[in-house]
Amino acid sequence: MSKNKKKGSAVGSFFTTLVLIAAIGVFCYAAWTLYGYYRDYKAGTDEYNKLEGQYTTMDGEAPDEEHTPGEEQTPGSEAGTEEAEGSGIYVPEEYGETGKSGIVLKRIEELEDPDTLDEKVEEAAAVDTEENKEKKRLPLLRNPIDFDQLGEINPEIIGWIRIGALEKSYPVAQAKDNSFYLHRTFEKQDNFAGCIFLNCDNSRFFTDQNSIVYGHNMKNGSMFGTLKNFTNQETYDKNPYFWIFTPQYIYQYQIFSCSIVSKIGDPYRTRFTTKDFDAFLKKCVESSQVDAHGLKPDTDDRIVTLSTCTGDESTRFIAQGVLRQIYLSR
Repeated sequence: MSKNKKKGSAVGSFFTTLVLIAAIGVFCYAAWTLYGYYRDYKAGTDEYNKLEGQYTTMDGEAPDEEHTPGEEQTPGSEAGTEEAEGSGIYVPEEYGETGKSGIVLKRIEELEDPDTLDEKVEEAAAVDTEENKEKKRLPLLRNPIDFDQLGEINPEIIGWIRIGALEKSYPVAQAKDNSFYLHRTFEKQDNFAGCIFLNCDNSRFFTDQNSIVYGHNMKNGSMFGTLKNFTNQETYDKNPYFWIFTPQYIYQYQIFSCSIVSKIGDPYRTRFTTKDFDAFLKKCVESSQVDAHGLKPDTDDRIVTLSTCTGDESTRFIAQGVLRQIYLSR
């Protein structure tokens, strides 16, 4: 009887030890996994902080009201500061009219004499409006982004996004497909934080009816991790604008809708018939989780859809902005 007890005790001790070893193994695996997450979070955050610190000159909030034409100002810094040297200005030749403002983008030829810059800029900015055929000039805005240096790091850069209310500021890339930057940073390092990127089917000049910009919903709030905060009315009312800077133009957008949508469907279409676009815009306004105080885009407008995941594989959260102003970059 004593031998059986000893044998049972030994077997019990063996299984207890086995369970303990397994628990320790699970703990170590979980700890290593958490460390991996932390390492990736830190690596991604460090990279983007470095890029913003070295290649942008935004020292504060971008203006949250429409800029006054004729003034020169850098969003995020004081007006009247010195502009960066070598900031070439040109107009993409593939596009004409952009939005209901009647702005026609004209090409500026390669500048041989830098002294003719202002003359060339004014020539390109002077356009005929649809309403009265009077000359209208695009306002000039100093560009706070060093696209030349960023282009040497990654030639696929097409812009920089600044969301003032969320204190988000990131480069925007565009690849030949929508999977490349899902888990690669701007510097093309493997990292689950990925990069903010423009839909591969969109024009890099944001002239499509709907331009789609993707970013991960990171748990530490980086990338588009706080995009859902725009459903908070106080956050929206604080500053409903976001900016997209490109080498040629600076675009100001005002958010008019925030909602949870299916991962497939109209929010992920880039072009529509006039009838379909009208129906789509009305649906966006009606389904919005934030009050945009009567802001309702129409079919002559151009919009940008900021998209991130929700934790549900079948849905996405989107914040949509309508183009309010285009500036010539200086």
